[in-house]
Amino acid sequence: MLSVSDIGRLKKPLVWTCHDMWPFCGGEHYVPDETAARFRQGYHNHNIPPGERGPDLNRKTWEAKRRAWARQRFTIVSPSHWMAACVKQSVLFAGVPVSVIPNPLDTDNTWRPIPRQASRTALGLPQDKKLILMGAAGGLEDPRKGGDLLHEAICSVFSRCSDGVELVIYGQEKTLQSGIWPCPVHWLGRVNDDRVLALAYSAADVMVVPSRQESFGQTASEAQACGVPVVAFDVGGLPDIVIHRETGWLSKAFDTEDMATGILWVLGDEDRWLELSHNSRRTAVKRFSPGVVAELYGKVYEQVVRNQNIVNH
Repeated sequence: MLSVSDIGRLKKPLVWTCHDMWPFCGGEHYVPDETAARFRQGYHNHNIPPGERGPDLNRKTWEAKRRAWARQRFTIVSPSHWMAACVKQSVLFAGVPVSVIPNPLDTDNTWRPIPRQASRTALGLPQDKKLILMGAAGGLEDPRKGGDLLHEAICSVFSRCSDGVELVIYGQEKTLQSGIWPCPVHWLGRVNDDRVLALAYSAADVMVVPSRQESFGQTASEAQACGVPVVAFDVGGLPDIVIHRETGWLSKAFDTEDMATGILWVLGDEDRWLELSHNSRRTAVKRFSPGVVAELYGKVYEQVVRNQNIVNH
């Protein structure tokens, strides 16, 4: 909870992990990833986004950052290659060292496979159905999370194969619009307990992440650690998690027909599903275990210390 000026007054080299776009934007935490994005061009009077009215507070915040941090020594850590590219292309952090290190997961105790039958029993889910899981902390209302895209993809799935497939959604309660879905939907509500969330992943046959923008894609990594294949769009940080046709399916950006194809591909063959599940778990442990992530951070800190010693001498 440091202010912009507080960060500028710190006297030691700083390693800053960007979990969203705020460090290199104005006051925004996420903005569209466009060539003309203000973080790439600078915040000027002539490039205020359409629809914004009143004082340009984002420009004022960005200018405050530029002044306060002009002589600050940053090393940036990004959880994904997409976010790292945004950092490198930003005006505020041009020329600043950037490393890509994923978010860690407790793959030993929390995010691990739980037997499917037990998971479904604990959550009151049917044992004899193929379950498609989707969830987000704020539910489906945030446009970035792609609830509308999920609806299109599920409608496409059920236009091709409606036999024995149902949907599970966590992050919100049942809504007044729940009848729009072409299939039975199990609403798990808000889930604040990681153990319950691990049950939800383990109960599913496939996790779908229809997000328009993710700095990393935490739900995708958690699902894979629980041995569940993931279908997601090839955008943001998700390509750093999902390996196409190895741990799931990466759909063309916002192509809901391709997403439906990926869902059906994951569900369509039991032997293939078992291989995807095994690959998902193995890859998550290899990439996201705390020891792996800690070692990567250790290398960054060592490099920062070496650079500081060179400056001091």
